[in-house]
Amino acid sequence: MGWSKRQFIEAAFEEIGLASYTFDLQPQQLESAMRRLDAMMAEWNAKGIRLGYPLPNSPQDSSLNEQTLVPDSANEAIICNLAVKLAPSYGRAVMAETKATARQGYNTLLSRAAVPPEQQFPDTLPVGAGNKPWNIDQPFVQRPVDPVDAGPDGWLQYNN
Repeated sequence: MGWSKRQFIEAAFEEIGLASYTFDLQPQQLESAMRRLDAMMAEWNAKGIRLGYPLPNSPQDSSLNEQTLVPDSANEAIICNLAVKLAPSYGRAVMAETKATARQGYNTLLSRAAVPPEQQFPDTLPVGAGNKPWNIDQPFVQRPVDPVDAGPDGWLQYNN
């Protein structure tokens, strides 16, 4: 089980010094922080950082107690980045360590999401002397055909 949205929000408030044992969060503050969390995760999703976070279709569809299924390795990055986003709204200054942790965690997630695109040899490349197929009528490299085609956010298609 992953963390819930409420747990991320409470941890971010703790990071900026507004812990729940000394500061009672109002429901409006929790809702506002949840919208900020959803917006931040949607932005990360658009940049290719896909963590399994359930993005709502509208702010009304989001729930504080919803499980996020985010890997544990991303928790610190989410908490610190959310704290950096929430702190100015509450007149709080973010500690330098929190900013550094947020930046480092985000860069780590971004580097893990960066995958170089695969490249195929073009159809115009001649095959080498030691790579001749049995069929001599094909002097050029054949492009491999992948029967399953899926884009980053597209529909799954089967090419026959």
